[in-house]
Amino acid sequence: MANVSYVTEQGLEKLKKELEQLETVERPSISQQIAEARDKGDLSENAEYDAAKEAQGMLELKISKLKDALANSRVLDKSKLDTSTVQILNIVQLKNKKDGKIMEYTIVSDTEADLKEGKMSINTPIAQGLLGKKVGDVAEVVVPSGKMEFEIIKISL
Repeated sequence: MANVSYVTEQGLEKLKKELEQLETVERPSISQQIAEARDKGDLSENAEYDAAKEAQGMLELKISKLKDALANSRVLDKSKLDTSTVQILNIVQLKNKKDGKIMEYTIVSDTEADLKEGKMSINTPIAQGLLGKKVGDVAEVVVPSGKMEFEIIKISL
């Protein structure tokens, strides 16, 4: 059984657009490269052909993974989400207890995660440590660099 991934409308659209790009632009481009390399003669010693075939295999794998992600994605209705405890699609404001730094992250699925945009995957150790906590709670999180403590300041949508 595949893992269900909860996404936003924007996240679902992003996945659909990426899949369309790969299928309608990238796939024909690689097919063209293979055809051109095949026209150059002996395939047993043709590095261009080998490289194009490998690129095609990687592209097909990526397309397959995107199709699986789309098939297992479920759009969450933000109006039905609760902010009494930390859960997926919540915006969580945290205070690092060690250095006092305040951070804000939206807890999202793996497919939407982008730390530069403040979107943290629900499968990261920090997000896992925050799930189910309330405002004022301190979450102890074990990360590769050691143990960290975060105080939950605010939970919103």
